[in-house]
Amino acid sequence: MCGIAGLALRHGLTPDAAILRAMLGALAHRGPDGEGVHIADNVGLAHNRLAIIDLATGDQPLFSGPATLVANGEVYNYIELREAHALVCTTGSDCEPPLHLYRRDGAAATAEAMRGMYAMALHDRATRRVVLTRDPFGIKPMYIAEVSGGIAFASEPQALLVAGLVQPRIRAEARDELLQMQFTTGAETIFAGITRILPGETVVIADGAIVERHRRAALPEGGPLPVTEEDALARFDAAFEDSVLLHQRSDVPYGLFLSGGIDSGAVLAMMARLNQQPVRAFTASFDVPGAADERAAAAAAAKTHGATHTLVTVTEAEVWRELPRIVACMDDPAADYAIIPTWFLARRAREQVKVVLSGEGGDELFGGYGRYRSAMRPWWLWGRRPRATGAFDHVKGILRDPPRTWRDGIAAAEAATALPGRSRLQSAQAADIADWLPNDLLAKLDRCLMAHALEGRTPFLDPAVAAVAFRLPDSLKVRGRTGKWLLRAWMARHAPAAKPFAPKQGFTVPVAAWIGGVGERLGPLVAAQPGVAEVARPDRVAALFRAAAGDKHRGFAAWHLLFYALWHRAHVERRDTSGDVWQVLGG
Repeated sequence: MCGIAGLALRHGLTPDAAILRAMLGALAHRGPDGEGVHIADNVGLAHNRLAIIDLATGDQPLFSGPATLVANGEVYNYIELREAHALVCTTGSDCEPPLHLYRRDGAAATAEAMRGMYAMALHDRATRRVVLTRDPFGIKPMYIAEVSGGIAFASEPQALLVAGLVQPRIRAEARDELLQMQFTTGAETIFAGITRILPGETVVIADGAIVERHRRAALPEGGPLPVTEEDALARFDAAFEDSVLLHQRSDVPYGLFLSGGIDSGAVLAMMARLNQQPVRAFTASFDVPGAADERAAAAAAAKTHGATHTLVTVTEAEVWRELPRIVACMDDPAADYAIIPTWFLARRAREQVKVVLSGEGGDELFGGYGRYRSAMRPWWLWGRRPRATGAFDHVKGILRDPPRTWRDGIAAAEAATALPGRSRLQSAQAADIADWLPNDLLAKLDRCLMAHALEGRTPFLDPAVAAVAFRLPDSLKVRGRTGKWLLRAWMARHAPAAKPFAPKQGFTVPVAAWIGGVGERLGPLVAAQPGVAEVARPDRVAALFRAAAGDKHRGFAAWHLLFYALWHRAHVERRDTSGDVWQVLGG
């Protein structure tokens, strides 16, 4: 996992090396193990390396004839690609086989052949084209912007901002999405002029302009298939074992983020099956009495599978001290409070490993969220669409102008993913996989881990696993009030000590309790921030923070405003975030 950036300009123009260096500097945290810059004709490519595979000869850019490539991520099936296509490689890099495949088969075929998490940029001097491509689930990020003379691209928006290529102007529509839903949707980001390469999308640039786009779907077409539970368990076991085996390919130590839930518990069970040495597992807990953090379940799972278990206790004092940096790392903002434990887990894990596996994607593929049960029912049986209400619909009068179009992006995703033949459940899953997954969960994982130069891998988000899981009968995903039925059944067979069908406590970050405890002091500081004052009534904000601990809706809304205040200060006002919350907001 690394950081990439580049400029693809009109013919006759030469990329400015200083701009490429500025973007590299903004992405230095993503790859502290080396850097490379390549300028040829009207194209410049830049790369910060986090060395994971082929430590000796895997530096980038990579070259093959007239083609040059930089990449962020991992191509897990690089060995199979090399052998199946008889590719002659000069390095052991996982990213060299795609370079050769592109020269032989073209961009579309190469994208279809890869299995992994990646965002790549390839300059073909023979055709005078630049090809940008992103993995189907959007595990790795890629952003582009139209700039003077052509197109700029980077792994993070802040690289484009720091280099002065784009000014930090807020799109009100995206800001409203963020405040209501905690993430933003679609290709447009919160920054005017910066867009996302969509998950699975390949973009071709010629003469400084986009001339071609095509996408590789993350999910298989068609509705649920008639398959027995026994057959489904066998198919999943084979696909999951293969995926975890590939996701463990690494020339550096790796471990696991273990929450105590079904998803990470399944990854642990499979890793224990495949590894001769104990798995290194890392779990977050909180210093709040009665906090729902599943530390006991995680410890029990680690003991069952002989894992080396590290418990990371997140304290309130640490949160107030580190929160400005935690929020600042989310330059493409997602106000998911799970950024807090993820940040601290990454910091601790990096002391022992350079790669961690995690359970992201399990809920989306196997039907784990409660909102899916509601989406399966017609409206006359009290069914309702997911995310029917936003955070500030529950606390009236806080915002100056209540958002009215905040759900348009999600509605567009729902319409686009409700394909013929799909069940209601499949459509709800597909909508989540299109936006919620890449723009919240995976963005959180990418930014919080890369802030500590730690690579995160997600074995559920694999084409082979998705091919099995997405087309399961609805009854093998949701049965009664129980979600992830098949995954639980697999756990009952392979890790019965986890008691997968027993009610779970769940995982909640106690932000409401933390905010409520200091609300009298914190509320006025948040209310006075320029970003918040623009959208909210200061007196109402102060009252909201005072009442945050007593009501989950108020606590959730207060957290969104606190996040936005810190985020706006870091990325719009471009202010210093080196102090604690009180110093940053009061400075």
